Amino acid sequence: MRTSHPLLLIGILVCTSIVLSSDAFATEHESEHLQVADYLEMEQVADPQISPDGERIVYTRRYVDRMNDSWHSALWIMDADGSRQRFLVDGSNARWSPDGTRILFLAADGNDKPQVFVRWMDDGGAVTQVTRVDVTPSTPTWSPDGEHIAFVAIVPAESPWNIEMPSPPEGANWTKPPRILDRLHYRQDRVGFRDPGFSHLFVVPAEAGSARQLTHGEWHVGAQFDGLFIGAGLDWTPDSRRILIDGYDHPDHDLGYRRSHIYSVDVASGEKTQLTDEDGWWTSPAISGDGDRIAYLGYPATEKTYEMPRLYVMDADGSDRRLLTDEFDRPPGNLFWARNDRGIYFTAQDEGYVNVFRAGLDGDVEPVTTGKHTLELDSLDASRATGVGVLASFHEPGDIHAFGLRGDDQPRRLTSVNADLLAGKTLGVHEEIWFEAEDGNRAHGWIVKPPDFDPEKQYPLIMEIHGGPFAMYEGRFVFNYQAFASEGFVVLYTNPRGSTGYGEAFSQAIDRAYPSVDYNDLIGGIDAVVAQGYVDEKRMYVGGCSGGGVLSSWVIGQTDRFAAAAVRCPVVNWMSMAGTTDIPQFTYSFFDKPFWEDPDAWLKTSSLMYVGNVSTPVLVMTGEEDLRTPMAQSEEYYAALKMRGVPAKLMRFDSEYHGTGSKPSNAMRTMLYMMSWYNDWTTDGKVDDDEESD
Repeated sequence: MRTSHPLLLIGILVCTSIVLSSDAFATEHESEHLQVADYLEMEQVADPQISPDGERIVYTRRYVDRMNDSWHSALWIMDADGSRQRFLVDGSNARWSPDGTRILFLAADGNDKPQVFVRWMDDGGAVTQVTRVDVTPSTPTWSPDGEHIAFVAIVPAESPWNIEMPSPPEGANWTKPPRILDRLHYRQDRVGFRDPGFSHLFVVPAEAGSARQLTHGEWHVGAQFDGLFIGAGLDWTPDSRRILIDGYDHPDHDLGYRRSHIYSVDVASGEKTQLTDEDGWWTSPAISGDGDRIAYLGYPATEKTYEMPRLYVMDADGSDRRLLTDEFDRPPGNLFWARNDRGIYFTAQDEGYVNVFRAGLDGDVEPVTTGKHTLELDSLDASRATGVGVLASFHEPGDIHAFGLRGDDQPRRLTSVNADLLAGKTLGVHEEIWFEAEDGNRAHGWIVKPPDFDPEKQYPLIMEIHGGPFAMYEGRFVFNYQAFASEGFVVLYTNPRGSTGYGEAFSQAIDRAYPSVDYNDLIGGIDAVVAQGYVDEKRMYVGGCSGGGVLSSWVIGQTDRFAAAAVRCPVVNWMSMAGTTDIPQFTYSFFDKPFWEDPDAWLKTSSLMYVGNVSTPVLVMTGEEDLRTPMAQSEEYYAALKMRGVPAKLMRFDSEYHGTGSKPSNAMRTMLYMMSWYNDWTTDGKVDDDEESD
């Protein structure tokens, strides 16, 4: 799989819980409906890699480590028909060698530091630690001849500011020197404060040895959205002599928002050639099997807050660059060349679902898979006849499937990692809805109804709002929505304007206006469900994290229809957000002018300015270590609510960055606290204990 660079914005889907005693857990687990406690039993599969001969598949399997409150990842292997599934080795990011005799993978060494390892795939299964570097390897990739492995890592930079400090007395305990910052980007959510440094390209012999740095200087290998390091788009030429990378070698790299180029690096000399010349966001190079052409993703420089990436192709020397998918109004990702080099396979979002497509060199795009599911294309066999990926649908949390690339067969399930958990469980029923907003816009979403739903009854409703905002809710299984439904809630989740997967114009409808018309779509979804007659309008609730926190706080500043809200990891004040977030340029991109030139525009779309309208009881929830939408945003909102006398509580989640659900216990807590808060309120006010017991 070629590494792509999804737009990392302010979105995260959050799950939730609480630690139960073993007896309590057993009782809950035996329920005929999915319970919050079942979260501890969930497993996940990811990143399936099929061997070149198509006979075996290595994949990452994750499960909850209850004792350490974390997710544990390990590599498993199975035959291509799904048989003989077994544990292989602890680690992740497995990649087959071109001849299929070995895999590389990332794992911790004896000092608990990530390194590149190679395992022989014969009966002996010998494992070699390939790297012993101080830097942290990312995006490890085999050379086509199998002799080298390329990777990207951040190389520390020295601080040039020296002062003549007196030496401390022997045994003295002086404080550390100050952290000196001279760049806009110096922190990253889930990483923390970043020491000065630049990401660069390395190669190391596949049999182990000294890693050799190929690129140097004050610039970054890897396209960095707003300074965030997430690896690099990287591919070798078929002769193993050159490596294609994305990155940005420019004096103003720190301020180069959505700027990246494609480069070709000579492995022997380190000589670098820039292949793209137009300013823009060019990423994810993938070279054809004959070495003649390069497929890549991106768009020219733009002032729009969001621009949809498209598929391009150029000759291997950078000439004859052309847009391939001008008529395909969906964002592509995960590029693979067809065996005959006459087409490119990729995945794309499409109206709430994800499928695999093929683009011919004439620009014609055809679906390879169809269906109401999400299906990623993670790897292909050497013949380019079979692809494998993770498929999820309404009642399938996600399993590995194989599928032919001729479009003439259905994906075949190879794993069933949650079948034992879901056996005997009655899940909530999904219903897909299309509806019109007040201004006539047509929008899309889903309803999850409680198990044993009775249309003659009245049910409380939870509307969840996705983050991003340039992201897409998917029509697939979501654990926390099923848990809410099991407790008697109807759950509504929609893709309002600004969402991706519905065309570029739909996404750009909130350009320089967030929030705005997206609110109309959210309320249109509520009206559509209420019209069906089974919603108790006194018990409607709204919540969301990140971009969903933006919109849930906005919604309750515009209407009093909701009985309570769970505003999670929000942005409520764009001015203070700009100076405290790890994505400052993204924040500025929502406005025509900076706030010191036009503060009115920044205040107009800050939900903090509408606290005077809020009467809805609010539960504010944020991670203590959040660097994306920092805790200060929640503190500002909470303080304003308390000053006004609005019922409110602030929850500060320990050991959490952005979101409140990376730790399994916190994931469960989030769900349980939300439902407890919602059950406390109707539009008539707080429910007293006697009324609750009734």
